Amino acid sequence: MPESVKINVSWEDLDDLVAQLAERLRAGPEPDVVLAISRGGLVPAGMLGYRMGWRDMLLAAVVVYDDEQGFRGEAEFLQFPSDEQLRGKRVLIVDEVWDSGTTIAAVSARIRAAGGEPVTAVLHYKPGRSRVDIVPDHYIVETDDWVIYPFKAGK
Repeated sequence: MPESVKINVSWEDLDDLVAQLAERLRAGPEPDVVLAISRGGLVPAGMLGYRMGWRDMLLAAVVVYDDEQGFRGEAEFLQFPSDEQLRGKRVLIVDEVWDSGTTIAAVSARIRAAGGEPVTAVLHYKPGRSRVDIVPDHYIVETDDWVIYPFKAGK
């Protein structure tokens, strides 16, 4: 198996990726509400919020339990908006990367159960690592490499 390449994203790169994502999102219907997935989606969602003029932004704190055979469907929602905040709304879910896809799949399912319409947006999509049967609605870069964001640099 070849060694994974690491992609180091600078703050300037991040700003460019978010600008590209904003342009793609402007081409479609406006979301009613934005849902940032903590922790990785907080910074991109905040940057998008400033670019797009969004103020109605919510937070999903979720831990998804995977095993080597794939997504077991077990998600622990540490913090999540109420059904009333999602029902009948187009909910833009923002995260930095779609790796296994299990977190966004669990969040999307919970939004649908609340009566909302989930729309997914990430900066990096890893199709070779995804373990779910959905793909992101919006993404900028397709890669299976390890991505290091500037807000995670100290990790």
